[in-house]
Amino acid sequence: MEIKNLICINCPMGCALTVEMEGQEVVSVSGNTCKRGDTYARKEVTNPTRIVTSTVRVAGGEADMVSVKTKEDIPKGKIAECIKALKDVQVQAPVYIGDVIVTDIAGTGVDIVATKNIELTLPLLG
Repeated sequence: MEIKNLICINCPMGCALTVEMEGQEVVSVSGNTCKRGDTYARKEVTNPTRIVTSTVRVAGGEADMVSVKTKEDIPKGKIAECIKALKDVQVQAPVYIGDVIVTDIAGTGVDIVATKNIELTLPLLG
């Protein structure tokens, strides 16, 4: 029997979780004070996923960069590939919160979306 110790990240309580595993199967989870802790522990030891946040370049906008994130969590093993795929992405202003910046990032089936509004740069009047 293998024991894995985790800290739950689902709420500010940060429960210390103990997961007992037999092979790839979760036998038990203890230390959680709510059902979310049990669900988190089971998922974390069998199929860990994360939300990825980053930035991409913006052309013609009031800012040079826009913050972005995965619309849903992706497999933890795909994070580096996701970040690498964003390296050369550039979008044209205007950009609005929720705009899809990249579809199906790194073959995950998950889109990258903007998390900030970037308006067009207004021309200076002389």
